Amino acid sequence: MADSCTKPSDQRPDWDTYFMDIAHVVGTRGNCSRRRVAAVVVKDRRIISTGYNGTPRGVKNCMDGGCARCASNAPSGSGLGECICSHAEENAITQAAYHGISTKGATIYVTLSPCLTCSKMIINAGIREVVYDEEYAFNDQTRALLAEAKVLCRRIERYQRPALVR
Repeated sequence: MADSCTKPSDQRPDWDTYFMDIAHVVGTRGNCSRRRVAAVVVKDRRIISTGYNGTPRGVKNCMDGGCARCASNAPSGSGLGECICSHAEENAITQAAYHGISTKGATIYVTLSPCLTCSKMIINAGIREVVYDEEYAFNDQTRALLAEAKVLCRRIERYQRPALVR
């Protein structure tokens, strides 16, 4: 409950916080045994698609042994060509396509910065902005590619994850 000096409107999150909070909750559905990542595609301040990382539809979940690479002791970032899990951005974009929803001009909120492959998908899907929480393998090549394609990319400032997903 608000105190007498605080208006209820002062307690409302800004749009970036609102959509990133939702992305983190979406991430709780992720079935990758290594990490949970999520993406939320937003257009005109409306969610048009969500995605989390894990095995493709109809394939045994990663956390249940569906991906041999994730079940191995492979160091982080190695053997990625053997991983059958789809990234959150990939799932959010393909989910929109599956349902015939255009992502042209949208913003994608992601809990981790996009990899090079996902960045190419973001560009080709017509997404105009990437907002991310944490940085992960966000190299110069990926940043340059997004910049050349005129996709605005920014890390959300002073973001605090919701208690539900800590």
